[in-house]
Amino acid sequence: MNLDLVYRQAVLSVAGNPRVEALIKGRARGLVRRYVAGETLEEALGVAEALEAQGVHAILALLGEMVRSEAEARAFQAGILELVRAVASRPWPKYVSLKLTQLGLDLSEDLALELMRGILREAEPRGVFVRLDMEDSPRVEATLRLYKALREEGFSQVGIVLQSYLYRTEKDLLDLLPYRPNLRLVKGAYREPKEVAFPDKRLIDAEYLHLGKLALKEGLYVAFATHDPRIIAELKRYTEAMGIPRSRFEFQFLYGVRPEEQKRLAREGYTVRAYVPYGRDWYPYLTRRIAERPENLFLVLRSLVSG
Repeated sequence: MNLDLVYRQAVLSVAGNPRVEALIKGRARGLVRRYVAGETLEEALGVAEALEAQGVHAILALLGEMVRSEAEARAFQAGILELVRAVASRPWPKYVSLKLTQLGLDLSEDLALELMRGILREAEPRGVFVRLDMEDSPRVEATLRLYKALREEGFSQVGIVLQSYLYRTEKDLLDLLPYRPNLRLVKGAYREPKEVAFPDKRLIDAEYLHLGKLALKEGLYVAFATHDPRIIAELKRYTEAMGIPRSRFEFQFLYGVRPEEQKRLAREGYTVRAYVPYGRDWYPYLTRRIAERPENLFLVLRSLVSG
């Protein structure tokens, strides 16, 4: 198995320990602010304004996932509706992202569908695009079902995400083609068993490029969410060689990761967006960032020692 994947799975396993979670929550807040805009909507909007001044658009996301009650799901819907209304009043591109487990997907698909309808009924007339994030493999099928249901009900300003590390993803992409999805392509950040996910980073990277080029060939709009300089360079080369206009795709980054590259690509004329998360439920998000980048683990350890 690739050492990067061994590291990621080890971090995600350790991070699930309640004692580790309590320790990091108490003493690693400096690292949190590197990747999370803040705990309030106002802080997130301030970060978005600063990014816009640099030519980088914001994807705003209220953090949270895997709620355990309908009341929690409805509370998250209220928070997302607040975000939608706030973004709608801004002069820059209006784009939010959410997870269906925030809206009770694990409790009931019908509940999640109902709450998503409510969000899109407010978002679409206001020109706000809504991206459904993809979560771990047991939730992929339900997420795709709800996306298709929403599109079949006539909602158009809603996008989906596919993950290149899952074996199933090419089939999922082909199944989605009739819906002409606005697609975000990611590598995948969850701990997955070898039975469902590629065990080698090289294979994941190769699959990422294969899926991205396939989606472009099929005429889809693709948001390439990657920090990998080799993949970005290849996508730039490929789209130029194939005559694919820059209006057909964009590059997406995480807030706090390679900010100079974000600005450089924007100056080159590419559409660039940064995923800007905020909220109190930041721990699962932070652990996935630690798992992606070994240097982040050193920052955490330094915070724990000095804190």
